[in-house]
Amino acid sequence: MTSEMHAFAQSFSFNLLPNRTFTILEDTRISELLMKWCMLGRISIQAFNFDQVFQSYMKNDFALNFFQDPCVKNNLHVLDSSGVWKPLGRDVTRVDVELVPCTKVSLDIFDPIFSSEIVHPSGQIAKCFHEVHLDFDELRMMLLEEESDNYHVVSPHDRQEFLFRLFKHIVLGGEICQYEDFISPYIETAKTMYKDLVSVQKDSETKMISIVSTILKVSAYDDYGLCYPSGRDNEQTFAYLCIDPFKRHVENAETSVFRLIQSIGFPAGFFSPPSIGFTWLLHY
Repeated sequence: MTSEMHAFAQSFSFNLLPNRTFTILEDTRISELLMKWCMLGRISIQAFNFDQVFQSYMKNDFALNFFQDPCVKNNLHVLDSSGVWKPLGRDVTRVDVELVPCTKVSLDIFDPIFSSEIVHPSGQIAKCFHEVHLDFDELRMMLLEEESDNYHVVSPHDRQEFLFRLFKHIVLGGEICQYEDFISPYIETAKTMYKDLVSVQKDSETKMISIVSTILKVSAYDDYGLCYPSGRDNEQTFAYLCIDPFKRHVENAETSVFRLIQSIGFPAGFFSPPSIGFTWLLHY
């Protein structure tokens, strides 16, 4: 019986799509922001296709097949200790895989931030006192400090959403980050990255748009321990596989301060501004 089950087990193969481009990596305005946030050159997004039907229950086998595939092993970028991107080149023996909720098709997830005291009506981020950090604000306090007054303005469920995770990664930035006075660059950058990485479909009858991508947060290990996205575990060093099951594309987005796999573009004007009456700027 076991041998029969193995006979029907799928094994995914992958090919690099080297000509795939991403707005987050091409837009000069976004590059300026990434430099300011100490993330420029620390974000890698690569696209691969695969050869079998994918469903979310296959996530563990899919991720392990991905990291063990020769094409991935020879082409997947990893940032080394000197700050240079190089091929993974490791024999991965196991993976940790987390299925990340990804349902948002608007920016309403950020509405609670505007209806609290985190952001002023102008969009300026409110400053606050912190015992350790001299220059601190209510936005980072809400993201990091569970005991803060505003920590729960965003629900635990929404905090797990892929869009909010991208937003948090961007706000916290790299090691020497110059933080923004206004919230709009953070939200617009998260929105652009989200649209780069997530695929959608439109129901022909209801005209409703829904997410079709499966998002996996991944870590990979070889015989010596953690090897991807880095040899050390850090919240700002992360990797996501963004899987489009219909186009059979996967984007690998990673930073070592991120890594991902595939997306279809959203329709023009797909994201509507939050209902707070603030006009969003178009940035990364």
